[in-house]
Amino acid sequence: MKRAFIDANVILRFLTKDPPKMAEAALRIFEDAKKGKIFLLVTSITVAEVVWVLESFYGYARNQITETISQFLLCDGLEVQELDLLLNALTLYHEKNLDFADGLLASMALLKGPGTIYSFDHHLNRVSGVTVLEPS
Repeated sequence: MKRAFIDANVILRFLTKDPPKMAEAALRIFEDAKKGKIFLLVTSITVAEVVWVLESFYGYARNQITETISQFLLCDGLEVQELDLLLNALTLYHEKNLDFADGLLASMALLKGPGTIYSFDHHLNRVSGVTVLEPS
């Protein structure tokens, strides 16, 4: 079976249906993946870019982003690298009001260890189980 990485811009066209011509092309790729004709590889950095664009450019609310991306990541035909980390990061992004990248970092600390993060961002203290140390 053919395997290929998928870029954030294709995922965004698929999710937003904007612009329509590109959205149709993106839909065909995801339909082929669902049918097993191709296997699409999704990386965490790609998901981070999708979240950022949905939030900053399209103005999606956090709960809408969390629901949309969570459902997307579970679609047939996708091989999502670090799926557990991404789903946990989406939860932290939504429930703890963190930037998605910080949610991903906190998820790494929680699920992979070590549980300590050096950061100037005090909002990471919202995540129980993570020890945040400020460089001095």
